[in-house]
Amino acid sequence: MSMPNIPDINPDIKLERTDVINLLLASIGLEEISLSHILNAEAEKIKSAVDDCCCVHDLLALNESVESMVRTIVQKEMVLLFKLESVLKIPEHPIHPPCKCDCDGSNKCKCHG
Repeated sequence: MSMPNIPDINPDIKLERTDVINLLLASIGLEEISLSHILNAEAEKIKSAVDDCCCVHDLLALNESVESMVRTIVQKEMVLLFKLESVLKIPEHPIHPPCKCDCDGSNKCKCHG
């Protein structure tokens, strides 16, 4: 079996600061929506088990399963909160590295162009 050939793709994507922030916020929003769907599925699972009058042993096992999933969702929510806080801290203007030469930045040099 031969290795697949991957074409040389050089996409030229230029995003402005606001585009990047909007994409990051959209990604957070989509993850939040997915977590809400998972929580809804867990609620439906509990409702179905209660409606079917499962035995206590089955209900306890279900409770353990749901609790584990909710813990995982809470962890994911914390990560999303950190991501949101990072997005909100994106600086207004790009931060340039300090000059590597002895100029004061007012004269043209190799660092400031």
